[in-house]
Amino acid sequence: MASTSDIRKGLCIKYNNDIYKIVEFLHVKPGKGPAFVRTKLKSVTTGKVIDNTFSAGHKIEDVRVETRSYQFLYNDGETYHFMNTDDYTQIALQEESLDASDLLKESEVVTIIFNAEDNMPLSVEMPASVVLEVTHTEPGVKGNTATNATKPATVETGATINVPLFINEGDKIKIDTEKAAYMERAKE
Repeated sequence: MASTSDIRKGLCIKYNNDIYKIVEFLHVKPGKGPAFVRTKLKSVTTGKVIDNTFSAGHKIEDVRVETRSYQFLYNDGETYHFMNTDDYTQIALQEESLDASDLLKESEVVTIIFNAEDNMPLSVEMPASVVLEVTHTEPGVKGNTATNATKPATVETGATINVPLFINEGDKIKIDTEKAAYMERAKE
């Protein structure tokens, strides 16, 4: 058993007869009344995201998890196939267990979280950032580098990201996987 002081991003807990992963949390200490923790929980079975508030000191049942590195092989529609980088075993997961599936490139190494009790995969954690090539965008215009304006660009995985006006087709860009946002032009 854990308490609300142990809440952190990525913690897996049992709540309402399901296993949830904490996506966001905020400790709130109002001027009047007791402190509480506002959380955003994502079900690892259905992918549904719910908001919940725990009062300070509330006991929560955490799930013991293990993390393993897997390499993304390919997807066939809704199913994504991964290979363990240590023993080369393969597993297939549904799209709901992935956070940013549209940014996942073949041979990308991800971390898969497993329930330690029954060895069931709970969720897939992407690296903090990925480098992808821009496959389609409107041409850049010289002199548009000082403004904060953006334009949509399609990357090699098919995802659409807003990028600065100076980014052109063929450029490699670094993308924040948590926010699905442009970070910088990738260094060659």
